[in-house]
Formats: sequence, structure tokens, C-alpha cells
Amino acid sequence: MDETGQKRNRHLGLFDATSIGVGAIVGGGILALAGAAFTATGSGAWLAFLLNGIIAIITALSFAELSTAFPMSGGTYLFAKRVLSVGAAFSVGWVVWFASIVASALYVIGFTTFLLNGCASLWDGVPVWLCSASSITLLSLFFTLFFTLLLCRSAKAGGNWVNVLKVLVFAVLISGGIWVWWRDRPVAVEHLTPILPHGLGGLFQAMGYTFIALQGFDLIAAVAGEVRDPRRVIPRAMLLSLAISLGAYLPLMVLICVVGTPVGVTIADLASQAPDTIVARAAELFLGQTGYWLVIIVGLLAMLSALLANLFAASRIAEVMAQDRTLPSALERISSRHGTPQTALWCTGILTCIVVVVVSDVGRAGAAASLIFLVTFALANITCIMARKRKPDHNGFRTPAWPVLPALGLVACTGLAIFQGIVVPAAGLITGSWFVAGFFCYLWLFGRRARVYDAASESVDPDLLELRGRSPLVLVPIANPANAGTMALLAACITPPRMGRVLLLSVTSLPAGEEHENDELITTSEVLRQSIGAAIRERVRVEGLVTVSADPWTEIIRVARTHRCASVLLGMSNLTDAAVRGRLEDLASHLPGNVVIFRAPRGWHPRSVHNVLVPIGGRVVHNALRARLLNGLRRRIDGELVVRYLIVLPISTSEKERQRTERLWSRLVTDETSASSQVSAVLNDDVASAISDAAEAADIVVFGLNTPNPKTRVFGSLTTRVIQNIKCAVMVIGQRG
Repeated sequence: MDETGQKRNRHLGLFDATSIGVGAIVGGGILALAGAAFTATGSGAWLAFLLNGIIAIITALSFAELSTAFPMSGGTYLFAKRVLSVGAAFSVGWVVWFASIVASALYVIGFTTFLLNGCASLWDGVPVWLCSASSITLLSLFFTLFFTLLLCRSAKAGGNWVNVLKVLVFAVLISGGIWVWWRDRPVAVEHLTPILPHGLGGLFQAMGYTFIALQGFDLIAAVAGEVRDPRRVIPRAMLLSLAISLGAYLPLMVLICVVGTPVGVTIADLASQAPDTIVARAAELFLGQTGYWLVIIVGLLAMLSALLANLFAASRIAEVMAQDRTLPSALERISSRHGTPQTALWCTGILTCIVVVVVSDVGRAGAAASLIFLVTFALANITCIMARKRKPDHNGFRTPAWPVLPALGLVACTGLAIFQGIVVPAAGLITGSWFVAGFFCYLWLFGRRARVYDAASESVDPDLLELRGRSPLVLVPIANPANAGTMALLAACITPPRMGRVLLLSVTSLPAGEEHENDELITTSEVLRQSIGAAIRERVRVEGLVTVSADPWTEIIRVARTHRCASVLLGMSNLTDAAVRGRLEDLASHLPGNVVIFRAPRGWHPRSVHNVLVPIGGRVVHNALRARLLNGLRRRIDGELVVRYLIVLPISTSEKERQRTERLWSRLVTDETSASSQVSAVLNDDVASAISDAAEAADIVVFGLNTPNPKTRVFGSLTTRVIQNIKCAVMVIGQRG
């Protein structure tokens, strides 16, 4: 289905897209994590950043291919939705959203801390309470809300000017270090050796801690739907942002070792004494107070731009998830005045405030964010491999040396994620807790509606099934060739276009003797020939299968299981007979997939359907299958389709409650079909009578079975009564799960 909500123009050019990446990457990571890197691996910290940079570049190529193959906002979530399932996509989007929220919390606390440290350096008599933990928290909350408001009023990340100043300050800092190196000419080898004093273990530890310092290029993918000429701009913006970041990181790490370390002191010892201020102390050593203030300035600019970039991208992820109903639909609303998803921005900002207040150790949350990003980057690499295999002719950027480079990125990111989970168990605990919260939110709040919307999307977008590697099969047992065309057409309605398949099954009984064997074969082949011919006349692609069995009912179950059929469509001329319903109940309870039972009067045809009646109410589990049916009918019929959803309420219901029920269901049913639909809530204590009266104006009535299983009856008493009373076509659907 088409995305809802107001659309934004593609307004981000190469400079804007690169600015988003630079704003997120060249942030507080290098300033906060340089000390941890030096402590873990000494003067070889630059090598940890270099190797992380190589992994990031490989992963960026995968992101670039996916972002240009699917140039819509959403990032890793969108890739997972297109190539995996909606449930897997929710899991990915949920953790990526959380990671950006945690990153926003880290950067706003860092921004506040740097600001207060700068004030303390300028003001000797600064009150102690101003630099206390509670003051930092309160100011962090204020800045979070202030910058959220700023982003609500601007369609861009709002940090372009900040990024320019930040890069200039880094350039001045590096140039000053190079000048001091040239002036004093220290022996670099003495300061840069031994390169790995703690061996490979220290190197991997430094890589695990500092990988998040290179996270941010993926945020360009999160806003791909707003990028002009995405095939050209997105790959360049990602690689440019990484090149600028590494161009700042690597020289600075080397300069700190060579000209920022006192004589007789190793960089590892210096970092272990004050890991949080190692960059500022080193800059003060080779540039004096100017160097110190340059670090404070670049720290403020870095934290601010990273905060803006993460808030901006996180809100876009929430917006896209809301469009797919994996988050509340209110988050997809776009401001008509500013063109921004203000609800998603405020939700992201408020959650960031909660993280600032609740998380007692922000460092652990940062480690959890690093772990999450590594997992999602691994997923992006494997998704790139899967997407190219399933759709090799896409028009986007193509990763060189595919699939070798994505496979290397997958192994590297997975390895670092495992290492991070082992070295920092708290990171795994925080990540696991968020996963558990997401599981229950999806199970209880978002899952059913998301699956309905996804089923409707599959019915109008065959590329989804192709990319997901699915080709659902509908089994249609045929006994009467005269009904084969109608049955095949209905089967085509409940299976997605192009990728769905229809299998016509003809079951012949065992011949009574050899003299009747030839007659049985002739009859069976003629039934199948006529059935396939009728399906072809209805422009439905079908396959045919003939089997021999003494019991057709058990044979249908066997074939459905053998061929892993997603659904079975059964045509019945008589649903009022208790014996027939009993056989259908037994069959439905043992079939592995969905069950659709159909009955129609003589001369009825699906293409003549214009009015569909859908009685609804209670906790309906079969609406995903119903969504496929309704969209399939709309695709196949001649003319306009009108779907009327009927809710029967007790006569004692107030008018206010009746109207509220209509409004509630009106919002929900829009996810099922793009056909014209209306919701009617009528007052009647006799539900069966109310449905029968409404069915007089309908061409077909769509009911729901109880969930098929061996312990419960799938035909409810209400459904049985209504079927006996109405004369139009009836379709009863039962969905597992």
C-alpha cells in the first residue's frame, strides 16, 4: 500500500547529506573514547581507528547499494522490511531507533559537560552545584527539548554551519600539532613504539570500544527519501563523511602520541590517569591554553552536531515505522507548515530525556549502542548479499567485489559485536532488555496491525515477495470443472500477484477393477484439462496435479503438507449440512496453513463483485488474509469495489459510544484495503438477523473462522446461523497465527 501522510520533497543535496554523516561521526566519539583506546592498546590506537575505518567503508558500500536500490527513508529498518519479514524489520527498527536515542542522550550529556567545564575554566568562582551531576542532568534535559524544537521547525538536520566550524577547528588543531612536530622534531619512533604493547587482544579491545566513533554514515540512509539524485549523492556522501572523519581522527591520534605526551611518560600511562580528558591535556601540552580551548570548542561543536544528526535520523526511522504500523500511526504525521514529522521528533526527544534521567551509567548505555550498531551493520551486509541475489538488475549503486566485500563486513561486524558483548556484559544486558520490551510491544500492541498492513502491501507490491524470497502457494481441490475458473480466480485474489502460485488438485479414487482403470484416468485427465482451461480463460496462471487416493479429504491434507501450501481454498455448494461442516472442521484443524471456504449461488462470478460485506468485532486474527483477499478482488474486478464493515452493538449502546466505535474501526480498516470502505455500527440484539439484513445488498459476505486447531470448533454458532439465512456468496476464512 502507498505510504500515508504528507510527502516531503527531496531537498538534501551532497553537502546536506555529507553534513548529516560528518555531524554524527565527527562527534564526541573521538574525544570520549580516545583515552579508552590508548589505555587498551597504547600508541597503536591509531591502528584500531584505521581498521575500524576499513570495516566502516566496506559496510558503507553495502549501505549505499541498499539505499539507492530502495531510495526511501528508513535506513536499516527499510532494508530489513524489503528483504526480510515485517516482524524482523520491527526488531531491527526498534533497536536502531533505540541506539540513536541512546546516542542522542550521550551527546547531549557530553555537550552539557563540555559547556560547564569551559565555564569553570573561565570563571574561577563558579559554584560547585553548577557542575554537579544534577545540574548536568537538568541542563541536558533543557538542551534536548530545545534542539528538538529547533528540528521541528527546520526540514534539515540544522547542523551544517556547525559541521563547517567543527572541521575547521579540527584542521587548526592538527595543523598546530604538525607545526610543533616540525619545530621540535621529536623522534617519532620512540613515541610510536611498541605499536601493540598489549598484543592483538588490546587491539581488538580498542576496536570494540571505539567503533561507535565511526557510526553516523548510516544516518544518511535513514533519510534517503529526502536526498536529491540518491544514486549519485548517497554513495558519495557516505564515503566523503568517512574520509573527512578518518582524515581528522588518524592524524590527531598520531600527534597526541608524538607531541602530546610528556617526556618519560607513555601514552598508555597518561590515558589511564585521565582517560576522559586525554585529548584536552595533550592539546594543552603542545599548543598551550589555545590547544585546550580548541578541544573545548571542537567538543561542543562535535557533541552538538552529533546530537542534531541522531535526533533527526531517529525521528525519520520512527516515522517510517509508523507508516508501516510497526509503531503508532500518529508518529507519521507531517507538519503542514514546516514539513517535519513533529510527533516523531517529540517522541524521540522525550525518550532521550528519559534515557538521560534513568540510565545511571551512560557509558554502559554507550557500549550497548555500539553493540547494537555493530549488529545492525552486520545485518546490512548480509541484506546487501540477499538483495542482490534476489534482484540482481536493480538500478542503484553496485558494491564492488560483491559478495566478497559484504561478506568481509559481515564477519568483521559480527566478530566485534560478540567481542563487545563478552568484554562488556552490561551492554548485552541493556540490549537484551530493550529487545524484550520490543517483543512484548510488537506482540501486544503493534504486531497484528503491522501484519495486516504488510499483507496489503504485498498484494500491491510484488517486489516485496521477490526480495523476501517467498512464493506462496494456494491449493485448490477441484471436483467440478464448471467451477474451476471461479475457484482459480478467487485463489489468485488471496495470493500476491506475480509471485503467488495456484495449484489445482484433482483427486481420483482407486478403480474398482482393471476394467474401470482406463475410464477413471480419462475422467480425471478431462477434469484437470477443463479446469486448467477455465483458469486460463480467467487469466490466472495455475499448475495442475492429479493424485490417487481412497479418501480425498486426507489426500488434501497430505498434498497441502507436502507442497507447504500457504492456503487451501475449498469450494462447497452446501454449508448448511452439519455433516459437511463436520468434515470441513476436521479438515481445517489438520491443515498446516490458512483455510478459505467458499460458497456461491449458481451463475455468481468474482469479476461482478462490487459490494463486499465484512462483519467485524472482537479480537480478529484473520484480517491479514482478509486484506489479501480484498486487495485481490479490487485488482481483479471490473469496476469499483466498495467494502462495508459491519459492527453489531447491543440496543442499549449509547449514540456517543456507537459513533466512537465507528471512528475507531474506521482508522483500523484503512490498513486492510485501498478500496473504498465504510464502517457501519448498527444497534441490534440479534446479531445474526442484523448481518442477514445487511447481506441483502452485498455480492459477497466475508466471515472469519475461529482459529483452526484440533481442540476447538472453527465454525462458530453465529457464523453457522448467518450462513443458513443469507443467499449471496459467502467466504469463510481462517488464518493460523
